Amino acid sequence: MTMKRALPSPSSLLFFLLITPLFPCQENRVSASMPPSESETLFKIMESMSSDQQWRQSHPNPCAPGSSWPGIECKTGPDHLSHVSRLDFGSAPNPSCKSSASFPSSIFSLPFLQSVFFFNCFTHFPTTIMFPIKLIPNSSLQQLSLRSNPSLSGQIPRLISSLKSLQILTLSQNRLTGDIPPAIFSLKSLVHLDLSYNKLTGKIPLQLGNLNNLVGLDLSYNSLTGTIPPTISQLGMLQKLDLSSNSLLGRIPEGVEKLRSLSFMALSNNKLKGAFPKGISKLQSLQYFIMDNNPMFVALPVELGFLPKLQELQLENSGYSGVIPESYTKLMNLSSLSLANNRLTGEIPSGFESLPHVFHLNLSRNLLIGVVPFDSSFLRRLGKNLDLSGNRGLCLNAEDEFSVVKTGVDVCGKNVTGGGILPVHSSKKKSQASRYYRSCFFSNALFQFALFLGLHQRLVL
Repeated sequence: MTMKRALPSPSSLLFFLLITPLFPCQENRVSASMPPSESETLFKIMESMSSDQQWRQSHPNPCAPGSSWPGIECKTGPDHLSHVSRLDFGSAPNPSCKSSASFPSSIFSLPFLQSVFFFNCFTHFPTTIMFPIKLIPNSSLQQLSLRSNPSLSGQIPRLISSLKSLQILTLSQNRLTGDIPPAIFSLKSLVHLDLSYNKLTGKIPLQLGNLNNLVGLDLSYNSLTGTIPPTISQLGMLQKLDLSSNSLLGRIPEGVEKLRSLSFMALSNNKLKGAFPKGISKLQSLQYFIMDNNPMFVALPVELGFLPKLQELQLENSGYSGVIPESYTKLMNLSSLSLANNRLTGEIPSGFESLPHVFHLNLSRNLLIGVVPFDSSFLRRLGKNLDLSGNRGLCLNAEDEFSVVKTGVDVCGKNVTGGGILPVHSSKKKSQASRYYRSCFFSNALFQFALFLGLHQRLVL
């Protein structure tokens, strides 16, 4: 009976992923020699990739103690011989890549290779990801990372699905084109998939839902179209989702509420619109929600105020209307909130100044009115990180006049912007100032309403 190999925990894999590019490979203490065919393959790879040394002469037995070069790890196989288990190129102190380097398909011929990392290696001559004619059955490769290679182009080969042990696939910051091959989603062991910063097109395949061990998914900065597939709801272990800077359409799928482990979600710079799924409040682990620059044109979802771990909420430039929900003032872990350049109306909820961790608040370029409900200590604490400019209906108490330049809001009672504000004495309480403001600003309210209608007509057209 064959036993299934247990996968490492998601947290340990994420830690491994984060440290992988940063620390040089360490030599394993192995003493056996390498099979001649494997050492020949290795030398050919090194000679095609790097001109740092004469590798055959300087390291004739690359796995021997004291003889291995930076960027290589070896291990002893069941045949009691040494085998290459890891190769790193491009990031010091690992071997640098020469300008004529091209992708070495023979890496897939190294039978015990578990990890390979190419960083800024293919920079001058066009090259593609190639596989050898004869593939190794049951490849042991667990990590394939190709990052920041401006000359790496072409499509992602479908043969990548033959790497059944693959857990980390990073093909980021290259010039890859074409569709995402559905074959990738047959790699059931994947825990991290990063195809960001390429030129990929087409739809996100429905087969995405097959990757039920996936912890991190990053498809950002491509030209993907279509909708977010509903099968995303099957990724129950997902912690990071980044689909930003594509051309995705439609709504956030209802099934997103099933992603209970999700801590980071970025959907900015797409063409998403319409109501949020009501179940979005079930994402109780969500800490970062970044969704700027989408034509939503709905009211701000109250449900986002029920995410207790939320630290950053970015909803700029998306046509949101109505008032700022009071529920947002209950986000006790919130550190950054940006609702700029929308069509928000009404007064600013007073509870924001009670949030202990807020250091950045941007409510600029909306249709907000009333007296700014923040005391001087809150205004000092945020300083330049508070932006209320572009709301002609807002004003500050006279006692907070020092903050006018910083916040972009005039003092109540000063006819600075031509709004006809009557004097308000600094001894009055904020509630009194607010009543003065509302009673004496009927004409300005009409102006705001006309401005709103004008903006609405322009946005509809």
